[in-house]
Amino acid sequence: MTKMISFEEGEAHLDWIALTEALIAGHRLPKARIEDVLIRNGDKTLLNRSAWIDGLGLAVKCATVFPGQDPMVNGSVSLFDGTTGVLDAFVDFHLVTKWKTVGDSLLGARRLARPDSRRILIVGAGTQGSNLHAAYSALFPDATFAIWNRTQATAETFAQSHDRTTVAPDLETAVREADIVTAATMTSEPLIRGDWLQPGQHIDLIGAYRSDMREADDAALQRATVFVDSRDTTIPHIGELMIPIASGAISESDVVADFYDTDAVRRSSADEITLFKNGGGAHLDLMVARHIQELCG
Repeated sequence: MTKMISFEEGEAHLDWIALTEALIAGHRLPKARIEDVLIRNGDKTLLNRSAWIDGLGLAVKCATVFPGQDPMVNGSVSLFDGTTGVLDAFVDFHLVTKWKTVGDSLLGARRLARPDSRRILIVGAGTQGSNLHAAYSALFPDATFAIWNRTQATAETFAQSHDRTTVAPDLETAVREADIVTAATMTSEPLIRGDWLQPGQHIDLIGAYRSDMREADDAALQRATVFVDSRDTTIPHIGELMIPIASGAISESDVVADFYDTDAVRRSSADEITLFKNGGGAHLDLMVARHIQELCG
């Protein structure tokens, strides 16, 4: 009988640091075969992501993004056995999305951020902002947080409901003061400027997932050492890299490494500015969904 794993069941078993270990283990397996299908209708999006990893099986994740709706993002995750093709489990879409998206960035920060980071800026006070607060708190338990949002009232509500968090009224000032900047927005126009960045910072970019979207400008990518979770799912598909590569502001060779070369995902000095682009490909959905299934029996 196919197992149904609910959000509540998965949440009861999951741990942020253990999840990063599962992602490291997943990247030691043979490289994933992946296919994405993106269909847009105005501002609405249907994204179908499939992955096959020898040793983990197969996953198909369908996501709908309908701005203005609550919730804005919906979908389903199906997990299949890699030997028989049998459907192993339906895993709650929002559970996989939460832990995959933020766990991906947390692994990037675990490899790239300075261990003594204490001031973390979250850009975007949506659902992922809350998840980022929880995940980064697990990795940096002594950190304090600032939250910036286009609508300050939303940021104020966020700060009131999250420990050790204050509102950042001015984005430039907040970026300059942070050790880690993590952005999860729906912007198409860059919010984070390269001339604001400071030595030793780690920049974590999550929001851009389409070819017309980006959260940081050319100067930010030029000043930082750039890493991605997967070259295959970011460089050809996401505006954060596509646009500056097409214009000549950076080249593909400026992307130093991805998680399939985990040992190379590391900072080279305390003063280096590191930038991680979270692409969130289907191979990560598979790694996370299989991890959840194993935890839930």
